[in-house]
Amino acid sequence: MTLTSTSFDAGGPIPTRFTCEGQGTSPQLGWTAPPPGTKSLALVVSDPDAPDPRAPQHTWVHWVLYDLPPSMRELPEGAKEPPVGARAGANDFKRTGWDGPCPPVGRHRYVYEIHALDTELPDLRNPTKADLEKAMAGHVLAKGELVGTYQKIGK
Repeated sequence: MTLTSTSFDAGGPIPTRFTCEGQGTSPQLGWTAPPPGTKSLALVVSDPDAPDPRAPQHTWVHWVLYDLPPSMRELPEGAKEPPVGARAGANDFKRTGWDGPCPPVGRHRYVYEIHALDTELPDLRNPTKADLEKAMAGHVLAKGELVGTYQKIGK
């Protein structure tokens, strides 16, 4: 699967409007058709460079969505609620939904991942990324990835 965005180029900077210094809206994301046998999709967005890209200590999670319909091909810019039938998980801000890049120092990478699964997952009750990955184990048919970067103005 290929994951793309009309909001930013692969490997390029994420515009300020999608971050804590802007409106904080989610970027547009689109993906190619998943393989046959796909029953659901899952999306995770994380920052592997937290808190400092020169000495990363952990991966900071910005968005967790699962049970997206396999017929779905995009999330529009500014998506706030999970699409009908989909479920949201907890990000590391202790909320559900999108929370944009807000790195304390340096230029961070933001990794967007879409997973095609051979099953619909049960209600995981606000799962973390780790909970979702555990539930997806053995069910991933394909994966797409898109990376963008962001550095706060003047940092």
